[in-house]
This record gives sequence, structure tokens and C-alpha cells, in this order.
Amino acid sequence: MAELELRHLRAICAIAEEGSVSKAAIRLGVTQPALTAQLRSIERLLDGELFIRSAHGSVPTELGRGVVRSARVVLEDMAVLLASARSHRSDPAEAPLVVAATPMLFASALIAELRAWVRCSQLRTEIDSSGPALLDLISSKQADLAVFERFEGMDNRALRDVEVRTIVEEPQFVALSSDSPLASRDEVDLADLAGLDWVVPPPDQDCMRLRFRAACEAVGFTPRITHHVTEGRTAMALAAAGAVCLAQPASLGGPGFVIRPLSGSVLTQSVVLVIRLDGPLGARRQEVFSCVAHAYRSIVDRNPTYARWWAEHPEAHAELDVALRLPRPSSPS
Repeated sequence: MAELELRHLRAICAIAEEGSVSKAAIRLGVTQPALTAQLRSIERLLDGELFIRSAHGSVPTELGRGVVRSARVVLEDMAVLLASARSHRSDPAEAPLVVAATPMLFASALIAELRAWVRCSQLRTEIDSSGPALLDLISSKQADLAVFERFEGMDNRALRDVEVRTIVEEPQFVALSSDSPLASRDEVDLADLAGLDWVVPPPDQDCMRLRFRAACEAVGFTPRITHHVTEGRTAMALAAAGAVCLAQPASLGGPGFVIRPLSGSVLTQSVVLVIRLDGPLGARRQEVFSCVAHAYRSIVDRNPTYARWWAEHPEAHAELDVALRLPRPSSPS
């Protein structure tokens, strides 16, 4: 059963404080349609309308006022809890290192790299499909570094005491049924996917929703989105059944589905690293980026098609290549 999360409470409070969904979306660094969809999901969970929305803004209902009051208490209590926990860390070296990431293929390799080269008492991970939620963890100092795909609206976020670096400009591949006539091609034209059902993340978790739609419309069609899915294996199962979805380029095919690149790299996505400057890794940003670079490079060759694309597009990973050439420490430090 779905439950309320802290990001839901932050969204409710932002709408109440800004007085409109559009202003709250800018504050949270998400698109207005994504925040509207999230609000509808929250209202379904609570079985009631939280805001009366009009051309003049959003005004809390009686239920909404009560929920906003409770949400502020929960968020304030969480902030106090975190501050208290940090105050008891007498030695920063004894504090756990918290890594936040979306479910990307190189996440496990990154953890192994950090464990090998960064000294810490414990390394914990926070995995979430939502880039904005991961950025919230960084902003609230609940995570020390985060790796995720740059999302629409991210540039509107007021980011303080963080460094954002692009790891790679990653091409988008597609997963489609092994029975599809397109499966025999080395590359697939986006226009040839016009008649298929699309599998995409929910609007509040879709980091490239607008650019994907724009790319489809540029080649003459509006994507027929019939499945909203947050879990990769389910998306691939739907692809095997005849739908189509975007896929990480290092992905491999599986039972009933294949992974193919889109012709001309019509869709690319920036994968970014965000590091807290006031955290334990703030003074070691280049070392951390080197760890990220080695972790990402380790997955490129698992898909020969992506390996060829990588060799043909050095401009997409120039900074990562520089980091790969840096000397590595002989032991954790």
C-alpha cells in the first residue's frame, strides 16, 4: 500500500507557503505538471482535496490546513532529529558516509570504489527513483553525495554549498520486444516507434518528460503513454509484451526483449554528481569524481553497442576521461 513520504510533506508545505502550484514547482525544482500529478496522488492517499485551485492560486481546504500543520511538525521534528544526531558525532571520521543515487547500473560499482579509496566507519546508500528527492537529501544534509540524471527544473533550485558536475552525456537506448520487426535492426528510428505503447516513469519521477515528448513531436508523433512504472524489471516485462521504453545504454537484453540505440542519438541525458561542500567529501571532490569515473567506465563495455558509441563520441565523456587518468591513492584515505 502506498504511503506518504517526506517529499510529499515538503510538496504540500511548499504549495501552501507559495500560494500556487506553479511557484511551488519552481521552488522544488520540478515541472508544474509533475507537481500537480504528485498532489493528486497525495489527495488520493488522504481521500480528500487539500487545495482549492483557481486562476488566483491555491488555497488550502479545511483538510488541507490540518495536513499542512501536521506536515510542518513532522518536517521540523525530522530537522531536529538530524541536527541532534550530527551534534553527537565527536569525530567526523566516525560518521557514516551516505551515498544517494537513482537505480543506475553503475551504483554498485561506485559503492565498491568508494569503499576501496575513501576511509569511513560505515557507508550507507539511499536509492530513490526521484532526482528531486535525492537533491532534497543533499540540501537537508542527510546525504554526502548523490548521483542521478539531471531533471527538468533542476536549474531553478536554489543550491547552496554544493558542487554539481556532469559525469557523462548519456544516450538513450530503447527496450522493445524480441518479436518486433525493429528488433533485427542495429539502430531504431524514433519515428518508427510511433504506433507503440510507451512505458515511462510517473510524471513526478520522469526526469526528461518534456524533452522526450518534444523529441517525439519533432519526428511527427505524440507518444502514446499507457504505462507508468517505477521499477525496471516491470518496464522490461512490458517491453517484452509489445510496449517500448527508454533504457540505460549499458543495459542488456533479456527474455523476450532487446536493447537498441536510437538513430542519431536524438535523446541524451546528463548524469550528474552532486557533492556537499560542507560535508566530509567537500575537500576531496576530485578524488570522489575519479571514483565515479572508474565506476561508470566499468559498465560501458557490458553492452558492445554502447562501447562502440562511447568510442565514437569522446566529446560526451571528456571530463570523465581526464578523471580516469588521475593517479589513485595506494590505500583508503
